[in-house]
Amino acid sequence: MPPSFYVPDGDGFESTDWTRGPWDPRFQHAGPPAALMARAIERLDGGEEFTVSRFTVELLRSIPVGRLTVAAVMARPGKRVQLAEATMSGEGGVLAVARAWRIRREPTPAEASQPEPPPFPGPEVLAPGPAFDPWKGPSYFSAVEWREARGSFMAAGPATTWMRMRGVLVEDEAPSPITRVLVAADSGNGISMELPLETHVFINMELTVHLFAEPIGEWVCLDARTRIGSEGIGLASSVLYDTRRRIGLGNQSLLVRPR
Repeated sequence: MPPSFYVPDGDGFESTDWTRGPWDPRFQHAGPPAALMARAIERLDGGEEFTVSRFTVELLRSIPVGRLTVAAVMARPGKRVQLAEATMSGEGGVLAVARAWRIRREPTPAEASQPEPPPFPGPEVLAPGPAFDPWKGPSYFSAVEWREARGSFMAAGPATTWMRMRGVLVEDEAPSPITRVLVAADSGNGISMELPLETHVFINMELTVHLFAEPIGEWVCLDARTRIGSEGIGLASSVLYDTRRRIGLGNQSLLVRPR
């Protein structure tokens, strides 16, 4: 069976070990939870007529590998622009909140919407990336396929990496384009790390993604760079691409500390 990050369980979801992140095997990588909240927002009334232009998730605490519930509401209805909110709860109460601006789909003048192709090799010509198996078993890192276009995932400095889910977000359900982007976008700080994983943590408290084009296909690329200041604060910024064009930006505010 292909990996699935979540299995439906009544009015909630059971997290699988494929969600495990890099810092502690008890807690999830934030990409799958962000995508699960976006899924709830997409399912609000009229979702098929709107596209997400900005999505922000605030990570209030570490999200355990366990049972989760997600609720979404329309905070600001509208015919052309809407603001939606989602809340994720689990052991310990509310774990994360998200807000998304949705804009009704309408054609844009062709001269104003010329695609900007990726300025680096595509995933079809690149070899599979290095194996990263922090917990010697199922984790986020083995549930995603990695292909390096520039730099190295496991070395310090800016890097450009193609990512593709090997399975699905929710069991027996095809992932949507926005959920594919969010599963990947939360990896910018890892792809472009400036400090060794063995000596430091650089954990994001939030993820903000701006999209100006709807993603196409399974592959998402992060052209990522991390900058670290002198007071324990960092910022990871990623230019996002699909295989045809640039589609948006992702940013993560980072807590940087020695282990």
